[in-house]
Amino acid sequence: MKEKRPRLQVVKYMSSDYVAALCAWVLLFIYRKKLVLTDITNFDIIASGEPTLIFGIIIIPIFWILLYYIAGEYDNIYHKSRLKEFGSTAFVSLLGVVIIFFVLILDDDIVTYRNYYRSFLYLLGVHFGLTYTFRLLHTNATAKQIQNREIGFSTLIIGCGEQALKLYNDITSKPKSAGEHFVGYIDINGGSHNPELASRIPCMGTIDNLIEAINSNKIEEVIIAVEPDEKPKLQEIIIKVKSTPVEIRAVPDILDIISGNVRMSSIFGVPLIELSHDTMPAWQANVKRFMDVTVSVIAICLLMPIYIIIGVCVKLSSKGPIFYLQERMGRYGKPFNIIKFRTMIIDAEKYGPALSSDGDPRITRLGRFMRKVRLDELPQFINVLKGDMSLVGPRPERAFYIEQIVQKAPHYYTVFKVRPGITSWGQVKYGYAENVDEMVDRLKYDIIYLENMSLYLDIKILIYTIKTVLEGSGK
Repeated sequence: MKEKRPRLQVVKYMSSDYVAALCAWVLLFIYRKKLVLTDITNFDIIASGEPTLIFGIIIIPIFWILLYYIAGEYDNIYHKSRLKEFGSTAFVSLLGVVIIFFVLILDDDIVTYRNYYRSFLYLLGVHFGLTYTFRLLHTNATAKQIQNREIGFSTLIIGCGEQALKLYNDITSKPKSAGEHFVGYIDINGGSHNPELASRIPCMGTIDNLIEAINSNKIEEVIIAVEPDEKPKLQEIIIKVKSTPVEIRAVPDILDIISGNVRMSSIFGVPLIELSHDTMPAWQANVKRFMDVTVSVIAICLLMPIYIIIGVCVKLSSKGPIFYLQERMGRYGKPFNIIKFRTMIIDAEKYGPALSSDGDPRITRLGRFMRKVRLDELPQFINVLKGDMSLVGPRPERAFYIEQIVQKAPHYYTVFKVRPGITSWGQVKYGYAENVDEMVDRLKYDIIYLENMSLYLDIKILIYTIKTVLEGSGK
């Protein structure tokens, strides 16, 4: 089986989009000049070196690449649907042409509006035709490799009974693959394996180490195939799997089929319920990340003098380093080091992890002020640039406390679906938590955020955070 190289695949799509946009712009320029100067040749038009042509050759293709990126056209590059891609390419092409014609300034003097709109339709048709043709060639080549089992997606079966065995046999017996490459299964019922299934793929653990099994084996797809008596464990399974980046599907029972709850991922494949859903539309998620990077770069540049002043004050106020690095659990449960200005005395946790409280003697006088106005969080813009965090998202916790939280609130795992944030709805509404019970109470705000994620809500939370900082009303 060939190794998947998603970055190379993205480069192929972007390169073909660039060429399509470049050709479409040159052809439009020739077409528009011909409407006005009917006696000039194509060669003379191109050789004239007019500023509009040169500007367009440099800028217009980049504009299209950026537009397709924001629309999410380069996400899930190996899971392209030709029909959906036709619709999405047509929509973005129409949007881009509208921007070019009615926002950007074109310098030609068109004799009639009829010619102007003819030019509009010409660019739309040429750009869409070239772009989709190139994309279709790439998508067809990839689909053929998947169907021939040259490319596959590491797939984990959750279940070890008759349902799991039937699923395995049904999918592997198909003459054309839908992409599943089974690497193992998860034991649900504590050791009662199906011998035939166990002889074909290995057991990769139990529900208790499900997240670890998914991350360590780089699982890309999960198919839930539980027996009727195992359905009470479904909620725990789904909560844990949704905290990972995998595609989630499940074997439907007859009740699901009758009630119309089956959303098939492939007409010719085994019918499965799709359980995966994105927290935000692709274009909003891409804009969110673009906003994270842009704001962080600007913030670091503007706040550099403040960083220096705070650093000097921290160094003079107490013994110890300026910055404090602490391991937190990030997106998909992966650990990272969060960066803060130090607000406590050194060796504050020499007797083990301990949360701070209002009268905590470990917090320095300067640290108490910095916490109140959130100045200690400023270095986390570096975490945002690195991709560990976002401007807005659930606050990251330590593994030590997460183990305690999930005992009381198993749905905590759902926060792993997104990048943790410098600020959050829970941080704004609740503030710092002083014990595990308060962490659980604050969790409800993070769940509300996850269920309603949008750019509008992010901006609203940022405004409330700025208000909290200016008023010094943080907890």
